[in-house]
Amino acid sequence: MKIIADENIPFLRGRLEAMRPGGAEVTYVDQFGFTPGLVRDADAVVIRTRTRCDASLLEGSSVRLVATATIGMDQIDLGWCAGRGIEVRNAPGCNAPGVAQYVWASLLRSGFDPARHTLGIVGCGNVGSVVREWGESLGCRMLVSDPPRQEAGMPGEYTPLDRLLAESDAVTLHTPLTLAGPHATRHLIGERELALMRDGAILVNAARGPVVDFEALRPEMTGGRLRAIIDTWEGEPRVDRAILDAALYATFHIAGYSLQGKQRATRMAIEAVERAFGVEVDKSGLEQAYAGLPGVTAADIMASYDPAADTAALRAAPDDFDRLRHDYEYRRETRVGNASTF
Repeated sequence: MKIIADENIPFLRGRLEAMRPGGAEVTYVDQFGFTPGLVRDADAVVIRTRTRCDASLLEGSSVRLVATATIGMDQIDLGWCAGRGIEVRNAPGCNAPGVAQYVWASLLRSGFDPARHTLGIVGCGNVGSVVREWGESLGCRMLVSDPPRQEAGMPGEYTPLDRLLAESDAVTLHTPLTLAGPHATRHLIGERELALMRDGAILVNAARGPVVDFEALRPEMTGGRLRAIIDTWEGEPRVDRAILDAALYATFHIAGYSLQGKQRATRMAIEAVERAFGVEVDKSGLEQAYAGLPGVTAADIMASYDPAADTAALRAAPDDFDRLRHDYEYRRETRVGNASTF
């Protein structure tokens, strides 16, 4: 069995090689090092966010599985893969607690008061639901907009996006990036939507950069009407310098970069290989699925992460976005009742 894997997926090396039965021949390459020649006789590819999996890479190959150790799948041509019998698996929810940690730590440090302020959550899937769970523990009033979940009859109270934007003191985005369909999310937050937000409100983008129209956001921020916390950028790794300077916090797509989240993502990619090929792989030491964090407090969250250092690093070297991301020391996720030990 032959597998081509991203060399920067943590905790992976040595595990696939020792799978039972038979082991695997594993070649590790940079995320941009996947080529048609390299994958031609591979059974599976294990990737991250920047490896484009479509006809240009996979046409004529023997690949039967694309496993990405990420939540997002916009780097994969899902329709093309489905039409050729290539199974695609991602890692939904792997970094949801890490993103919730980033969002709440940033908001709390920016003066957002759960006892007085309203949080709007746009997209309430794996990540948004954890953000909401923690907000409930903090006693926060929250509004949720998620038309796909609402139309599917999934339980919950839903608010139209326009009303959410108008009534929220902060709005946090947790949608996938979709370019077509009735609920396409590219530029979901544009000039019209930004105009609906309250003066002084905070916009948090820790989803995908193009969910926000940065051209429309820039004057709202530089003019001082709106504030923002930005982890994902339209056009990254290039960053908008004016938005970088004006943001409350501005980071380099590391909202979900927790130690436990990375372990979960690797576990889920391994599990995809196990299911697809009927093999068994050693997963010892890898974090299990998130099981909730009842009773989390603002002190717990703020003690576990301060985005100021990451913001300072990006402002000092905005052209080093990918290097900063590559070299990032994964932080530990929030725990309950251990604020003094972080």
